[in-house]
Amino acid sequence: MADLDAQQLLREAQHRTGLSDWADEGFPERFALSVAHINGIAMDAAGRAAATENALWLLTDRLKFFEDRKRLPLAEEVIDRPMFVSGEPRSGTTLMHALLAVDPGARALRFWEVMHPAPPPGTLEGTDPRIATADAEWREINAKMPRWLHCHPYNDMLGDGLPEDERSWAFDFRVMTPTAWWRVPMQNLSFGLPSDPPAQYRIHKAMLQALQYRRPLRHWVLKGFHTTRLDAFFDAYPDASLVWLHRDPVMVAASSTMMMADIMDGVVGKIDLVKEARAHVERVRWSIGNTMAHPLANDPRIQHVRYRDFVTDPIGVIRAYYAFADRSLSPEAEAAMRRYLAENKGDRHGKFHYSTQVLVDAGYDIAALNREFAPFRERFGVEIEQR
Repeated sequence: MADLDAQQLLREAQHRTGLSDWADEGFPERFALSVAHINGIAMDAAGRAAATENALWLLTDRLKFFEDRKRLPLAEEVIDRPMFVSGEPRSGTTLMHALLAVDPGARALRFWEVMHPAPPPGTLEGTDPRIATADAEWREINAKMPRWLHCHPYNDMLGDGLPEDERSWAFDFRVMTPTAWWRVPMQNLSFGLPSDPPAQYRIHKAMLQALQYRRPLRHWVLKGFHTTRLDAFFDAYPDASLVWLHRDPVMVAASSTMMMADIMDGVVGKIDLVKEARAHVERVRWSIGNTMAHPLANDPRIQHVRYRDFVTDPIGVIRAYYAFADRSLSPEAEAAMRRYLAENKGDRHGKFHYSTQVLVDAGYDIAALNREFAPFRERFGVEIEQR
């Protein structure tokens, strides 16, 4: 099968929808970079066919999403004092987000919404058919990547699961995540595509506005890797609060490496663990360097929390975050959170095994890494984990 043709795909998406506005002059060029990345991967005809349909899915979603924004007063929706969870990967952020999301007074992004974001759910009556569609897609994902459930059991929520905020940028082709590209035999691409944080947050906010439109008003609880984009984040959400979980950077790198190995095993097969470990150590170095240098890391809208403290007393930490965000944790919300903890054990789909040995095998001296991250540990009170 021939390489994907970016211009032909753009024209086909316009033909399928009868729409033509990409809402960004630079979008066609950026999409072409993503297509070039796909064309650089050795895939068979079935893989290229899957990539073609995947690209068309995202392109048509984009056209319909921005058309909704032109025909409906979505921009008038006020996103009031949203609560965000952030931190390094594998730092308890998903569990904290899951607990915040069971508050009856809260609203969280759901996979069925971000995977198929048009039209706004509030414009439909009855059961939204996208829920069943996304449930089926998640059953396909879980069948293809069964080991992912070991490190991320939340995938059993299917279409009602909780995406990271970055997933809202899939149709902007700034990230190529497993939950958008699982049918295509390639590794995800989180770095290397053009980044424009202000533009990305405009899309994120537009999605929240669309999902809030004509639905009961609740406060938003969200999760994403916002700590490396704090300027644009607070420009977009000046009244937001953010709880920032901090964990041992060495363990973050080890756990992230093995998580990606579990995800990719079902997509491309075994991956080079040495290469993967080195990539994660470098990413952690970059992120921790940003944390230590960025002046907004001290912003009063941010509450810093140790991973150990959250794991020890999740409800206590959440209660403190609500107070920090000037909100009240209702008895109903606390009861729902305690029920979630009792009914959703982290190892319900099997144990996730990881240790620093994967970094040792990649040539790292763990003691040297611990010395390297000592200033970070001292600043945030993060202890060395042993595993």
